Amino acid sequence: MNHKVAVFVAAALLPLAPAAAQQDPAPAPAATDKAAWPEAWFEIFKLAPGKQEEFIRQIAQADEVSAAGGLPPIQLFFHENGADFDVILFKPVTGIEPTPEQEAAMEKKQKELGLPSGPAYFVNIRQLVAEHSDSKTYGPLSAATWLARLDKWRAENPPRKQAATK
Repeated sequence: MNHKVAVFVAAALLPLAPAAAQQDPAPAPAATDKAAWPEAWFEIFKLAPGKQEEFIRQIAQADEVSAAGGLPPIQLFFHENGADFDVILFKPVTGIEPTPEQEAAMEKKQKELGLPSGPAYFVNIRQLVAEHSDSKTYGPLSAATWLARLDKWRAENPPRKQAATK
């Protein structure tokens, strides 16, 4: 697996942070902090008819690859009722890249499991997916933190006075 594929597997498929969605969120930064807000990607899948189990089994194999590199499993949310989707994947944005040792361990496990990579991965996974969308988000944040940042921005950026009309 070349470096780009390894980074894709690690960054796009495997969240590189502790199970943040299963823990209490860290305290939000104060409104005056210049620190970036926490970010995450949510991938929303509507799976091809009859392919739900196969898709989840492939995610489980990706988790095995992840575990070989000492990384956490993918966090899944399964549809119960409401909107038209089958599964949501939660991927915190950490900016952490796997070490060469982690990449090597994950590549070894991927080969051991006979999993496709590169273009073959995309051809394979798309056979299981009817629809897919993703969204980059800020959070988790409290409403108070978001509003404090908005209020601070407004205080620092007052509206322009409009020119008097004749």
